[in-house]
Amino acid sequence: MKRVFLSGLLLCGLASAGLAQSTYKSAIGGRLSTGYYEAISGSYKTFVSNQGALEFNLGFRPKSSGDVDWVTVAFSAAYQHHFDIKPVPGLRWFVGGGLTMYNSFSNYENYRGFGLGIFPTGGIDYKFADIPLNLTADIRPTIAVADPYDDNYNGYESFNGGNFGVSVRYTFR
Repeated sequence: MKRVFLSGLLLCGLASAGLAQSTYKSAIGGRLSTGYYEAISGSYKTFVSNQGALEFNLGFRPKSSGDVDWVTVAFSAAYQHHFDIKPVPGLRWFVGGGLTMYNSFSNYENYRGFGLGIFPTGGIDYKFADIPLNLTADIRPTIAVADPYDDNYNGYESFNGGNFGVSVRYTFR
């Protein structure tokens, strides 16, 4: 009986260790995005509970159109609630929301100034079991609360639905 108990305990320990390898506490890396306020950014993600995480991004986006040049510097923060996708260890989907603050610098007055937006977010998150690497793909359709481009000069309507992103991060336990 003692051997059966110890064998069961050992099996549970090994199974737990296998599951623990597909989770992480924090991660740091980069994010590429199609958003109008950031194209490339540094990314930091940390779990505040078993399923809840905070993600922070600091990035920029240069743009040029004719004789108008500008660059936007942005900071984003989001809360994400994760759900396991059972057949694949380390794969989770998430939903949440956040906000972004950005400032545009330009040689043209209509593209200069402060912006603030809110966004829902959703995506998938994968942590490799054998290496400290995390991949995330997400969507952040952003509604601008304040925007330097909000003069409808180029048909801008304070909504950007095509804000997709991919993050690659080094994970920490």
